[in-house]
Amino acid sequence: MILGTVKGNIVSSRKCSNLVGFKLLLIEPFFGNKSEIFVAADTLGAGMNELVLITTDNTTQYAIDRSAPIDAYVVGIVDAPPQF
Repeated sequence: MILGTVKGNIVSSRKCSNLVGFKLLLIEPFFGNKSEIFVAADTLGAGMNELVLITTDNTTQYAIDRSAPIDAYVVGIVDAPPQF
C-alpha cells in the first residue's frame, strides 16, 4: 500500500465504460520521491490535499466491486499523518 496526498483530478469526457463512476485523482507519494505523481481511482470521495491510502497492482481488483482497468485505487482517507 502507498500513503499519498491528493494533488488534483483528471477530467475525461470519454473513457472505457468500466471506468464510469470512478473519480480519477493525481496522487503524490507521502514518502519517497515526491515527483513520482500517479493516477488512482476513487469512489470514497477524497478531496484536494487529503491524505489517502492506496492499494496498487493486482490487489486493486479485490477492492472494487466490478472488473475495471485500474492499477491504483483509494481504499482509505487518512485522518492524520503518521507520527514517528
